[in-house]
Amino acid sequence: MLQPSTQHSEITSQSVPGRAWLMLALATLGFALNFWAWALLSPLGPRFKDSLDLSSFQQSLLVAVPVVVGSLGRIPVGALTDRFGGRVMFPLVSAATIVPVLYLGLAGHSSLTALLVGGFLLGIGGTAFAVGVPFTSAWFPPERRGLAIGIFGAGMGGTAISALTTVKLVDAYGMANPFLVTAAVLAVYAVVAALLLRDAPGRTVPAESLGHRMAATCKLGITWQASALYAVAFGGYVAFSVYLPTYLKTGYGLTQADAANRMAGFVLLAVAMCPMGGWLSDRLGPVKVLAGSLAVVLAGALAQSPTPALMPVGTIAFLAMAAALGAGSGAVFALVAFLSPANKVGSVTGMVGAAGGLGGFLPPLVMGTLYGSFGSYAIGLILLAAVAAAALAFTGTGLSHAVSRRATAHSH
Repeated sequence: MLQPSTQHSEITSQSVPGRAWLMLALATLGFALNFWAWALLSPLGPRFKDSLDLSSFQQSLLVAVPVVVGSLGRIPVGALTDRFGGRVMFPLVSAATIVPVLYLGLAGHSSLTALLVGGFLLGIGGTAFAVGVPFTSAWFPPERRGLAIGIFGAGMGGTAISALTTVKLVDAYGMANPFLVTAAVLAVYAVVAALLLRDAPGRTVPAESLGHRMAATCKLGITWQASALYAVAFGGYVAFSVYLPTYLKTGYGLTQADAANRMAGFVLLAVAMCPMGGWLSDRLGPVKVLAGSLAVVLAGALAQSPTPALMPVGTIAFLAMAAALGAGSGAVFALVAFLSPANKVGSVTGMVGAAGGLGGFLPPLVMGTLYGSFGSYAIGLILLAAVAAAALAFTGTGLSHAVSRRATAHSH
């Protein structure tokens, strides 16, 4: 089993306090609710395309803007979490996300410009990820962090809540309704988190300035290794979660509601596999889990590239990729939690999380552009297969050697 390079926590392998599991549950809930808000525009993309007469690229841009802002925002939010702790940052991020949610529901859905402004601010919700990983990691000993981070990662299922409810609420009660419901839930969570969340005992608070800590984080090998892999694993998950409704509607002629429900199935399977990826990483090591996951993504993307019949080949290909991307995401942050210095987990998480989000930002734009130019998604899926192949090669060579060197150094 891998060990962290530096460990300052008072939480030991013999003692995982009951409060740790409560903190994990609260953090996972907060992650899910903020991701629910973060993903509100995606299920409505086809509707806005029709009502505002958007091009394929404009529709892709609409659903991708919250992704890129939420991703880049993870860098400062992760560093701030190292400094102030999750007890402060979780309520703060949740409360701040309410503002764009209300704006979009009440006034910001009448034009593409208004939607892009709202989507830009909605990216705040995506930064919750960089709060939860260091917060959760500090509560658990090294040999349990893979499972803990995997469970926390299941909060990305908040996108499934959005997929399953947003269109139905709009159809039944009007455009504002899903946004008002989400804002109310976030407000309740912000209050509960402020009252109940506690940072782990012995949490190391960095004394250096933000700039110094970010520079030090950039010098860590794990930052760049995990960033590259997370851009593929979590980036692939995010890309499919925001673009799959459009892909299924355009490529297979499904209704908006049917496409959203199928996207929710993709998300739920990926979410279920995220803790499994962490659990397997605790036992087999994250390198093996990542290698297996990337091999499945490679095969699934190639199988789906010619747009086969949705049943059974297309469904099997997408579900296999969902499971692999979920497990791979859990494995990446098991790697981060094991190998990052304890007082830099937040900063590393922010950088890696940003890479993952950016990995999810580009594919929808590429897919929309390619479909607009060629009338086919084949090239986009072949590109995904090529990226997965490159990541698989890196996992089997550079990452494997880096982990072996770190493990050898620790044993001495």
